[in-house]
Amino acid sequence: MTMRHEREWYAISLRPQGQHRQLRDAVAHAGGRLLAMSPLRIVMPGSGDARSRLSDALAAPRCIFTSPNAVTSAARLQPLQISRAIAVGAGTAAALQRHGVSQVVSPRRMDSEGLLDLAELHDVAGQRIGLVSGEGGRGLIERTLRERGAAVMRADVYRRDVVKFSPSRLQRFDALPAATVVFVTSAEALDAAFDQLDLERRAKLLALPAIVASERLRAACARAGFTRIVVAAGAQPRGLVAAVTQMANHAR
Repeated sequence: MTMRHEREWYAISLRPQGQHRQLRDAVAHAGGRLLAMSPLRIVMPGSGDARSRLSDALAAPRCIFTSPNAVTSAARLQPLQISRAIAVGAGTAAALQRHGVSQVVSPRRMDSEGLLDLAELHDVAGQRIGLVSGEGGRGLIERTLRERGAAVMRADVYRRDVVKFSPSRLQRFDALPAATVVFVTSAEALDAAFDQLDLERRAKLLALPAIVASERLRAACARAGFTRIVVAAGAQPRGLVAAVTQMANHAR
């Protein structure tokens, strides 16, 4: 696949509904066009229990945020009146800083394994650690911290609901040319997309290069059947698009 700035190329985004703008802008800046295919949407919890759990998590000496959605959803429940936090990646760190958290630690490897490898999360026996996440997300972090002896104060501040692809969206997918990539920033989103595609469309998706945000997602894409997988520097739009450019340069 050849992608040059003077020749139009295409990308598929599987990000949650309403969260494509920055990636669309980054793709357009690099001469491409983005097809938003959201298999999920972010939904806030409906009970006061989430707010109570969030207060407990924020009160812990260490508090981990697992995604930008965790940050923005938490901030809608209550102000983030903490001065320091731990973020799973650069996008989460930037979201925390936008909400007034001045000191943010994040790993170089921006996934659960990278976060758990941070020195300050190694010797945590008997310590309270807040974990702000979404329902069902980042189980490895909670499980590992508990195994290390920490008391984890988990607050699920959002959930992901499935969004069904419209017939017009699927028609646009069918019309995509060979010069297309798919951005994969969530294994759950990838699974939700596959569940809605017939065999022919699944085969078309698997034939595309997958630009992934972590080594964990590389493994998930390999298990799904992708054969061309490129690991970007992270889940931020600029890094994802830079990985496409790098892939195109290597193909020349």
